[in-house]
This record gives sequence, C-alpha cells and structure tokens, in this order.
Amino acid sequence: MTLAPALPAMTRPPRDTAGWARLFELDALPVLACTADALEEARANEDMVDAHLLAESIAADPVMTLKLLAHLGYLRRGRDSGEPETVTAALVMLGIPPFFHRFGPQAVIEDQLAGLPEAMDGYRAVMRRSQRAANFATGFAVQRMDHDVAVIHAAALLHDVAELLLWLRAPQWATAIAHRQAAEPTLRSADVQRELLGATLPDIQHALMLHWRIPRLLTRITDDAQHNDSAQVRNVLLAVRLARHTATGWDNPAVPDDIRDIAQLLNLGLEPTHRLLLEIDA
Repeated sequence: MTLAPALPAMTRPPRDTAGWARLFELDALPVLACTADALEEARANEDMVDAHLLAESIAADPVMTLKLLAHLGYLRRGRDSGEPETVTAALVMLGIPPFFHRFGPQAVIEDQLAGLPEAMDGYRAVMRRSQRAANFATGFAVQRMDHDVAVIHAAALLHDVAELLLWLRAPQWATAIAHRQAAEPTLRSADVQRELLGATLPDIQHALMLHWRIPRLLTRITDDAQHNDSAQVRNVLLAVRLARHTATGWDNPAVPDDIRDIAQLLNLGLEPTHRLLLEIDA
C-alpha cells in the first residue's frame, strides 16, 4: 500500500469546479483498507481474475468506484456512445491488465485519517449510510424488475460521495458543518453548506461528475435537481432518504412517510413494504 499525500493546507474553500477538482484530485484519493487489500490479492493472481470477481472488490467502495469510472471517462472523452455505467462494464472495457497497470497499490483511508478520529467517525458514518442506501436501492430495483439494477446500486452508492471526499480532503470544513448542524438542528444542511463552503455539496458533486465525465445516466440519477418523474431517480432518492432517516434506528418520525412513498414506487401495500425494508436492511 502507498501512503496518502498530506492534506492540502487551505484556509478557504475553492471558488470553482476546477478548484474543487484540484482539492479532490482522484489519483491522490485513498480507498478503504479492505478494498486496497482485495486489489493487491487480486493483483497477485491476475491471471485468475475476471471483471466480475474484481468488481466485487470495488463496487462497495464509492471512492474506488469513482476513480475507475472517471478514468474511463477520461479515456473516452469526445465519444458519445457506449459509456460503461457499472464497475463490471468499466472493467470489461478497460481490461484487467490495463486496470492493474493504471491503478497501483492504493493509499488507505484508515491510514490517512488515523490521527483525526472525528474525521474518521464522520467518514464511516457517511460510508455506512451510502452502503445502506445502495442496498435499499438495489432491493427496490429488483422489486420493480428494473434492468439497470447495477446502475441504480452505483448511483445510490455515489449519491453522497462529495460528503465523503470532504471528510477525506478537507476534514476541517466537514467538521465545521457537522458542529454547526449539531448546534442548530433546525438549519437545513444546504444552508449550512452554502454558508461555509459557498455552495451545496450536491451542486459541487454534480459539477465534478460532469468535469470527470462520469456516465450521464449515473450523473443524472445522482442529481437531486432532477425531476422525480423518473422511476429510477425516485428509486435512488427514496433509498438515500430512508438510509439517512434510519441511520440510528427505525424510530425517526419521517420513516412512515418514507414507507408510504416507497410503497407507491413499488406498488405494494404499507405492511408488505415495511417487511421488505426490514428484510433488505437485515
């Protein structure tokens, strides 16, 4: 494994997409220790590895997923068709040997944030929420018999990736946002982000996904500004919403509204929907 570069010494947030892209430089971003370990184990057995096996080591890690899709976006710049919208499709298009050649041993998140316990806790909380959202979104998509299940899983996993990147590369700002929201729970997160960062994290993320040429379908599904008349967008947004509201348990007063809206999406009754949600979460 490699050590992550030192955090940039910045006293104010970037003012534009290019500044945020420099702050969140993809090559410098570390990945989960379990991802880094799995990639090195696969590297040692490269001849035995295929795209599906390698995808299992990547698809649960939002940062590694982002790095892979952005690399393919860079290679395919100027082309309008055949975008790989899943980790497996990206690996098939890139090829296993070129993947290992491009992505050497990865720096590890747990090492970078070892001396910043609050940032590590913040990162882990967002990671758990993202992984649960991806699980919910996958369950909803299967129930709906959607043909893009893997795309929907990736979209839910990446939905809050800008928040993860903030904890990684600018933990001082992520901590300030968390403290402000804890002190004033009635404040909208978008207002706090706009005040402290000059923009909301969803807006920053959308601009970066366009900048990194993330596949258009993923970029659209992860964009909260999209109209909710798309079943795929609703699938992801409701999964993200439920994961956020149940992060510390199922007693949040917003959960009944979530269940009602999910029942409508899935064309199920309230009780069958509730049972399905508990099964997915288990």
